[in-house]
Amino acid sequence: MGSRISVYVYANDPILQVGVSSQLRDSPEVAVLGQAELDQADVAIVVADLVDETVLRVLRAMQRGSDPRTILIASAMDESTVIAAAEAGVSGLLRRCEVTAERLLAVIKQVAAGEAAVPADLLAGVLDQVGRLQRQVLAPRGLSISGLSEREIEVLKLLADGLDTGEIARRLSYSERTIKAVLHDVTARFQLRSRAHAVAYAVRAGLI
Repeated sequence: MGSRISVYVYANDPILQVGVSSQLRDSPEVAVLGQAELDQADVAIVVADLVDETVLRVLRAMQRGSDPRTILIASAMDESTVIAAAEAGVSGLLRRCEVTAERLLAVIKQVAAGEAAVPADLLAGVLDQVGRLQRQVLAPRGLSISGLSEREIEVLKLLADGLDTGEIARRLSYSERTIKAVLHDVTARFQLRSRAHAVAYAVRAGLI
């Protein structure tokens, strides 16, 4: 990746596509690519009203190509969106009502650097639901799922709470290099596409 982040914008509504692209064109830190340049993108942005199977197919198709990091901007979003989008390889989620040029640029930088960007309230809701499932259904039957170390679970919990690498390192009294190594090990071991996918995997498995 050069000094400018190459960004590709996709929307099934041409007006939305033009609107998001125009927000980014004024930034000297971003280069907005054309329709035929997806394979050159560092970050791909998908804009949609509802996250349905069509949108998820688009996200998955992008991951099969040049493998850019992806950001999903959607009007309607709930806890199930977090899981579905993360499993499709999405690194960043934004509600359309919260998108400003400054906020979008910040998320693009975060995602391009390998960080996850997901609304904390949605992840908190997912974790709460899974926690109830674990307590009420699995634990009474003596069921548990292993696969992550205690330290890895601690790191993923803080990542799910919206903390970045530096904040997690300070909270756990580790170096940032150690936190990055933990996250790299988790994503590599379970063949996950991103940090957001790692959080979604751990949530889905009832590990956090």
